[in-house]
Amino acid sequence: MTWEIRRAQPDEYDAVGELTVEAYSHDGFVRGEYAMTLRAAADRAVQAELWVAADADGLLGTVTYCPAGSPYREIGLDDEGEFRMLGVAGRARGLGIGTALTEHCIEQTRSRGLPRIVLSSAVYMKTAHRIYERLGFERLPERDWSPVAGIDLYAFSLAL
Repeated sequence: MTWEIRRAQPDEYDAVGELTVEAYSHDGFVRGEYAMTLRAAADRAVQAELWVAADADGLLGTVTYCPAGSPYREIGLDDEGEFRMLGVAGRARGLGIGTALTEHCIEQTRSRGLPRIVLSSAVYMKTAHRIYERLGFERLPERDWSPVAGIDLYAFSLAL
């Protein structure tokens, strides 16, 4: 399978939003109004960096890289990279897309000369946690948080 990671194109924003919702919904991870945030791919493309993995048949996955100053940042300090809303299409699960998108965010952080990358992940997203841990991320418990009652997020970091 040949695929690439690139910035999402405007004509893909709706599909990226739906892919993100589908990826989170697959394992029951969409709760409350968060689906609207996940669908807001066009806004993420403007206020952050919207990246996709794609092949000749379409989108395989997506991630939002949140540089300093982006309103999509949650826990990152100004000298850290941060990403969120990593999602992989059902047809692409198990192909390494999630790992590749995470590695892409690591490289984005390195290329900006930043010493660390961070992210938040819901406590129940065990598959994602295994990817992060396999890539060397460590828990950052002092930055764990809860955006709304009943949703607890773990913080992870990787020193570069």
